Amino acid sequence: MPSVNLEKAYKETIVKKMRETLNLSNVFMAPKIEKVVINVGVGKMRQQPQFDEKILPEVTKSLSLITGQKPALTRAKKSIAGFKIREGDVVGLKTTLRGKRMYDFLDRLVNAALPRVRDFRGISRDSVDAKGNLTIGVKEHTVFPEIDTEVSHFSFGLEITAVVRARKKEDALELYKSMKFPLKF
Repeated sequence: MPSVNLEKAYKETIVKKMRETLNLSNVFMAPKIEKVVINVGVGKMRQQPQFDEKILPEVTKSLSLITGQKPALTRAKKSIAGFKIREGDVVGLKTTLRGKRMYDFLDRLVNAALPRVRDFRGISRDSVDAKGNLTIGVKEHTVFPEIDTEVSHFSFGLEITAVVRARKKEDALELYKSMKFPLKF
């Protein structure tokens, strides 16, 4: 597992470095990741037979292994005939991580999962929005070390969003650089 605890490194070294770099008067003005939201869309998988008996439980189990907590089911709010979706059908799963689980997940994402992504050349600056939130799409969940590719029968993608409290986009980018996110500029 990871050798350095990301939460401990943030509190002890990164905040001090950010205060000097961004010329902040207060520790609490430093940018901080508040939560990480992981989404999985299962809309296309709904068309396959035995979705409720086999596919959905396996996706739920895999996401639980990756995040460390059980995901919540997201259901369709309206029926859409063109997509063959009825009101109340499961269309995705989501998990919100905070605190220790969030830092552990980010540590595994940066140090283990992203280096295993095929043809990965870094996270684009365009992945960061105007407020500094970072959104990454991962096409295969098998890049996470917790997933055994021999046991996993279905492949699905994840959308990972790191929600940041920062004054501006440049401050958030400085935070990501300090936390060793593989950003490309």
